[in-house]
Amino acid sequence: MAYQELAKDILNQVGGRENIASLVHCATRLRFKLKDGKLADAAALKKHPGVIMVVESGGQFQVVIGNHVHDVYRSVCAQAGIIEETAPQINNEGKVNLLNRLIDIVSAIFTPFLGVMAASGILKGLLALSVACGWMSVASGTYTLWFAASDSLFYFFPLVLGYTAGKKFGGSPFVTMAIGGALTHPVVLQAFEAGNQGKAVSEHFLGIPITFINYSASVIPIILAAWVSCWLEKRFNKLLPSAVRNFFTPLFCLAIVVPLTFLLIGPAATWLSQMLVNGYQAIYAFAPWLAGAAMGAAWQICVIFGLHWGLVPLAINNLSVLGYDTLAPLLLPAVMGQVGATLGVFLRTRDIRQKALAGSAFTAGIFGITEPAVYGVTLPNRRPFIFGCVAGAIGGAIVGFSHSMVYSFGLASIFTFTQIIPPGGPDASVWGAIIGTTVALVLACVMTWFAGLPRSEKADDVVKMSENEILAPMSGTVLAIDKVPDSTFASGLLGQGAAIIPLSNRVIAPFHGEVASLFQTRHAIGLLSDSGIELLIHIGIDTVRLDGKYFTAHVKPGDKFKPGDLLIEFDRQAILKAGYDLATPVIVSNSDDYAAVKRETSSSTIDSGMPFLTVSRLTKGEVNESIS
Repeated sequence: MAYQELAKDILNQVGGRENIASLVHCATRLRFKLKDGKLADAAALKKHPGVIMVVESGGQFQVVIGNHVHDVYRSVCAQAGIIEETAPQINNEGKVNLLNRLIDIVSAIFTPFLGVMAASGILKGLLALSVACGWMSVASGTYTLWFAASDSLFYFFPLVLGYTAGKKFGGSPFVTMAIGGALTHPVVLQAFEAGNQGKAVSEHFLGIPITFINYSASVIPIILAAWVSCWLEKRFNKLLPSAVRNFFTPLFCLAIVVPLTFLLIGPAATWLSQMLVNGYQAIYAFAPWLAGAAMGAAWQICVIFGLHWGLVPLAINNLSVLGYDTLAPLLLPAVMGQVGATLGVFLRTRDIRQKALAGSAFTAGIFGITEPAVYGVTLPNRRPFIFGCVAGAIGGAIVGFSHSMVYSFGLASIFTFTQIIPPGGPDASVWGAIIGTTVALVLACVMTWFAGLPRSEKADDVVKMSENEILAPMSGTVLAIDKVPDSTFASGLLGQGAAIIPLSNRVIAPFHGEVASLFQTRHAIGLLSDSGIELLIHIGIDTVRLDGKYFTAHVKPGDKFKPGDLLIEFDRQAILKAGYDLATPVIVSNSDDYAAVKRETSSSTIDSGMPFLTVSRLTKGEVNESIS
C-alpha cells in the first residue's frame, strides 16, 4: 500500500502498461524493456522524490529506487497486471547492439536469484571464518547442514539457470530446468567420477562416444542449452497440432537437447569457459596491481551505466572452473571508496537533507548497495564521486598486489572479508584485501572532508531554508489530511497540513524554533518556528490512551532547536501491535494567519528532513480583510 502512488507515477512515466515489453528488478533497480523508449519521460522520473536516478543502458530503461525496490516492483506489477516476473518479450533485437543484448540477457538471467546467491556466498564465508577461528569443526553436524545450505544453489546451478534462462529466451522454464537437472544427475556424476579414478568408461549415444564432465556450478553450458531448447520449442509449437503439443514439444526438446548438450554444447561451452578463464588469468598475471587499479577506478562507472552485468558471469565462471575468483576482491575497494566518500559528506555537510540521505546511503553501501550513495550523494556533488574512484583505484592496486581471492560468490560488501579466507586459514592475501579496502574507505572520506564540498556548504553551521518552509519530521508514507482516520483532524478544525504514516521511530525538528508545548503523554508536541509558524505533530490516532508508554521525549517546553534535532522517539512496532493507527497529522495550528498551507511533494513517500509543507503569508490587504 505504501508504494502505490510511486508505482502509479512510474507506470505513467514509462508510457503505461502497453509500453512494457518486460520487467525485472535487481538489488536497487526496476529494469524495464520498453516497446518504444520515446514514450518514457526520464526527465520527469528523475525529479520524482521516490526515484534516485534513471539510467538508459543495455537496452533497458532502469529506474533506480533503492533498497525497497522489491516492494515497488510488486506494486508496479499489481497495477500493470503483470503476473510473471517478465512480460512477453518483444522482438526488437534488431534495434539493439550486441553489447546491450548481452547485458540484457545476463541481467535477466541472474537478477531473479541475486539475493539468495549473495546470501549463499556470505554463509560460505561465515563458515570459513568459524572454522578458521576454531568456533566450529568441519566434522560437526552444524557445519554439515549450514554447508549444505550455502552450497546447494551453486551445486545445482544448472537447474536454477535453466529456469531463469528458459524464461528469458521465451520457452518453458521447466523444460530447460529439466535439462539442467540432467547435467547434475547422480548417474552422470558417477560416470564422471569413475572416469577420474581411471576406470574404463566407454559410453555411447547412438554410436557416438560421450564425454562426461562435471557440470555442477557451471554457467555457460546450461545457458547455451536453454537457448537451443527454446529455439526448438517455438518451432515444434508451430508444427505440432494444439492437441498434442503440450507433451510432445517438451518430449522432443528433452530427447534432442540433453544428448546434444552432452555430445556438443557441453564440451564446447566448457572449452569456452576455460578460454575465458585463461584469458582473464593472463591479463591478471601480467600486472595484478594494474588490474586492481583499473577495476577500482572504473567499477562504479560501469555500475552507473549498468555495464557491470557483463563481468558478473566472468566472476562466477572463475569460481566454477578454478574454485576461486580474483576479480571480486578488486571490486571491494571501488565499493568502499564510494562508501567512504559518502561518509565524508555525512560528516562534513550541515545540510540536514544531505546529511539524512548520506547517512542512509552509507549504511546501504557497507552491505554492497552503492546506487543510493552514488546517485544521491557522491555523483551530484561530483568531487566526492571522483575521490571515491581515485581511492578505489589505490585500494584496488593494493588488493591486486596481494593476490587476494574469494572462494564463493557474493556482492562486494563488508561480508566479502569472510569470503576471502582460504580453506587453510587466513594468509597475507586476506590482510592485503583488508588493508586495500580500508585505505580506499579512509582516503575517500578524508579527501571528501577536506575538498569534497563547496566552501559555502562546509562553512555554514545552520541549514539555509525558507522561513515559510516546513521539513518532514519523520520518514514514511504521505497521507492527505482529509484521509486521516480521525474526524477532528480530517475536517481541518485544528488546522491545515498533511499526515505521515511513519516508517521510522524518530521525530525530528522541521525548522528553527522552540518547543511551545509537550503533552504529558509525549505522544504530541507543539512547536513554534522563529518566523511564527505554530505546528502540531500528533503521533498516531488515540495514542493518548497509551499514557506515555512507548514514547520518549528528548526535549522539554522552552528548548530551542534547529532542523534535524531529535525531538521524540517512539516504539513503532509496539504501538502497532497494541492496535493503534500510526497516521501522524502534521498541522499548522495557526493556519488562519496564512493564505494557504501547501504540500511540497506529490510523492507517496518522504524522507525525514525533506521539504514537506510551505505556508503562504497573507498580504497586508488580506490581513485587514481577515480581521474584518
